[in-house]
Amino acid sequence: MNNLKLSSEVFQRVKRKKIKLNFDGGDITSDGGLLILSELDKKLNLTKDIADVLKPFDERQPGKVEHSVQDIIRQRVYAIAAGYEDVNDHDDLRLDSLMQTAVGKDTPLGSASTVSRFENTSLRESCVQISKIIVEQFIRSFDSAPKELILDFDATDIPIHGDQENKFFHGYYDHYCFLPLYVFSEEQLLCAYLRPSNDDPARHTWAILSLLVKRLRQEWPDVKIIFRGDSGFCRWKMLRWCDKNDVKYIVGIGKNARLKSFSSRLAIKARKKYNRTGKKAKLFCDIYYAAKTWDKRRRVIAKSEHNSKGPNRRYVVTNLNGKAKELYENLYCARGNMENRIKEQQLDLFAIRTSCEKWYSNQFRILFSALAYVLFERLRALILKGTKFAKAQANTIRLKLIKIGAVIRRNTRKIYISMSEAYPYKQIFETVIKKVALLE
Repeated sequence: MNNLKLSSEVFQRVKRKKIKLNFDGGDITSDGGLLILSELDKKLNLTKDIADVLKPFDERQPGKVEHSVQDIIRQRVYAIAAGYEDVNDHDDLRLDSLMQTAVGKDTPLGSASTVSRFENTSLRESCVQISKIIVEQFIRSFDSAPKELILDFDATDIPIHGDQENKFFHGYYDHYCFLPLYVFSEEQLLCAYLRPSNDDPARHTWAILSLLVKRLRQEWPDVKIIFRGDSGFCRWKMLRWCDKNDVKYIVGIGKNARLKSFSSRLAIKARKKYNRTGKKAKLFCDIYYAAKTWDKRRRVIAKSEHNSKGPNRRYVVTNLNGKAKELYENLYCARGNMENRIKEQQLDLFAIRTSCEKWYSNQFRILFSALAYVLFERLRALILKGTKFAKAQANTIRLKLIKIGAVIRRNTRKIYISMSEAYPYKQIFETVIKKVALLE
């Protein structure tokens, strides 16, 4: 492929000049901006901390190891950040001088088979340790104790097409899939947990919430924690646990005949208001409700909306104080932003690439995507604040600031990276580099 030469007749001439294309340009990369993420990573000690906790699980013979755990982790995470979703890509990426420089080497990196073996030897405990580091990174991101933390829980599907371990068909999604659980606090990721799809969608939510609350309160004893989720997480035993452990919650609850009956007058008022004004009518009220299995009655906020498409009712259960309308519109509805974060994780950073046969290898892959997400989120929060990319998603940041062509020259003393003078975001790029350099 490196010797490919296209005939000069393929392209139309420019002012009588023939155009010839080949792959003999030498040491050129398409990922010149990757050094920003690698430098940020080293300032945060993210991949270093991951490597430190994974070293005890490395069973390779020390005398035969060419690529350290840290090198492989960096190589894989940086490649995902740069848009390379496949392990097979590493057979070529290992020779990319910029990728080598970002990892901290000046020799070829691990091959696709090396990276693949590393993923396929992962264990449950190694995944647990990575998850702990992600939480610790979240805690370190605060300069002082926060007064309030909202923990958003949500599940999504990852379609699977092979013979992966714990493969099951899901009737709602209408395909074979996994059902990972994500936990975010605003835009920061705290948990990416792979689950099979043949169980309760709230599976292990209680355990993960308990672990998170315990760790966060070790660090910040007085922090107010709010558990937020859709109706898939409405389990009364979990709500009881929240009540007993001073955890606030606002969680969707599915419609049923009793709730509809309790809010029927509200629905009539909403319909009359719409008929009178011709504009969407939205009304709220409180209901104190307990299903037969519940231990006690709880506050349920009922929303009754009527518009041109007809009635629309929604319900959430909460132990928070405040007006029903404000809690629903300002607090509960804000959880919709989490869906954008999940899409970013799954689509922009390839968390859907769970094609390994072994279960924990696929969990490992999701965590690599999670680490790439953490880097992009920290880049937005710490470096891109105040720029036009402050709210940009990972794919946009990748396109504008990472995928930059550059010529690389190396000698025994220096590495020269030369970018185009016509690069349109040069000023922002320079600002970003200066901000990264100032991080402690």
